Amino acid sequence: MGGPYDAVTHSPMGWLGIRWDGGAVSAIDFLAEAPDTPRPAAATRPATDALAAYFAGDRSALDRLPVRLAGTPFQQRVWARLRAIPPGETLSYGALARELGSSARAVGGACRSNPVPLAVPCHRVVAAAGLGGYSGERGGDWLEKKRWLLRHEGAIP
Repeated sequence: MGGPYDAVTHSPMGWLGIRWDGGAVSAIDFLAEAPDTPRPAAATRPATDALAAYFAGDRSALDRLPVRLAGTPFQQRVWARLRAIPPGETLSYGALARELGSSARAVGGACRSNPVPLAVPCHRVVAAAGLGGYSGERGGDWLEKKRWLLRHEGAIP
C-alpha cells in the first residue's frame, strides 16, 4: 500500500486511495488517514462515482468499473472468477479452489494479493466455517471490514 494516488475518497469504511491507469482502476488501498493528494483528475471520476454509488446502495456499481490488474496467470483467473460472484452471494475458498483445480491456500494467496479490493470482491470468498480472513488478516479491523461489506451487500445478517 502507498501513494501517490490519483484520487482519494472517503467511504463508510474510511479513506480509499485510488490509482488509475489507462482508463481503469489499478489499485484501491484502504488508508488510515487522508493523504495530501491533489484534486482528482476528471479521468478518475468513474472510480469515485462507482465507489460512491456502491456505498449508497447500488451493490453492482463496482461490477461495471473497469480494472487493470497486474498479476500471475493464476491470480488473473482467481480475480476474474471473483468478479463473477454476484453481490449478496459468497463462495468458499475450497469451492473456488475446486473450480480452478487448485488449493484453498493458493486461492487465499491470490485474494490477499488482490490490488483492487471492492471492485474485485475478495470479501465474497469465505471459509467453509466462518468468514475466513481479509487482506491476509484473520481478525481485527480487517475482518470487520469484510463483515461490513458482506452485511452491506446482504450476504450476512
